[in-house]
Amino acid sequence: MSEKGKYRSIFSPASPEEMEKNFESYWEYTQEHTGGLLEEEKDLVRKKARLQYFKDNPVRAKNPIDKEAFYRNYMKFKDDPSKVDRKVLWLTNVYKFARHEWAGITAAWDAEPVMADSKKLTQKISRLHMAEEFCHARLFYEMLQVFNLDKAEWALFGPFTQKFYYYFVHLPGLIKDMPAFNMELMGTTFYKHLDVLIDDVFADEPEAAQRLRELLYEITIDELAHLGQRRNFLSPMQVKIAKATTPAWYRYFFRSCVPEGKYLFNVEKMIQDGLDFDYSLMDDKLIDQSWVPTYCQA
Repeated sequence: MSEKGKYRSIFSPASPEEMEKNFESYWEYTQEHTGGLLEEEKDLVRKKARLQYFKDNPVRAKNPIDKEAFYRNYMKFKDDPSKVDRKVLWLTNVYKFARHEWAGITAAWDAEPVMADSKKLTQKISRLHMAEEFCHARLFYEMLQVFNLDKAEWALFGPFTQKFYYYFVHLPGLIKDMPAFNMELMGTTFYKHLDVLIDDVFADEPEAAQRLRELLYEITIDELAHLGQRRNFLSPMQVKIAKATTPAWYRYFFRSCVPEGKYLFNVEKMIQDGLDFDYSLMDDKLIDQSWVPTYCQA
């Protein structure tokens, strides 16, 4: 983890002038970091090349997992989670989280203007942000391939959930910016807790564990930047509301969307990490490749 005292809380105040400068700073960072948008492919130049590296240099687990248990439970858990192998439980948690991100970003992609029609800097930022999320889905899928789970797919949800995502992305920013921030915060802490478990859960698969961590870090570096970027949309009052509602968002998600998560994670500890979040929670090697708002730097 990074040195304590080096960063301020993600809920730190910021002036409108400072936020404007941070949008400009983030835009410069993300253009360099992504290498440019491949809009028709919903992809980014450098992200595409990085994924190709993983595909050209595959790592596959040496010990088979219970594939039938994964496929039986990865959409909706049917077995008793307390009796399922922890590898399968870790992978189903990854899939379910990624599937919700994929569903949300698919709805958002069609709701936002294409880059050529994006006049505001925030619109351009959002377009690259969404493309990064599609890249994350591909990296999550590559995690599953480490265990030869090639039958998994990003399936659509039922009508109610699909309509929820559709209407959510069409809400005005004043309403949706706070839960969008909360989701980025939850994603960042979720990835941290996934990382902590890798060496234990995959102790008999050191090469596979290393590849999982490499893939997870590719995503986490982006997520750290996304968290700061989403925070930059919030007014002082929205920051207070977002912090007050953080526990509810975590508990709702893990109760409704990934109920088996409590058999793998300490959800209450994850919530506390979210409430206490500053960038010192994360490793310096990740932060050094990411972006942090100036008002979160000590």
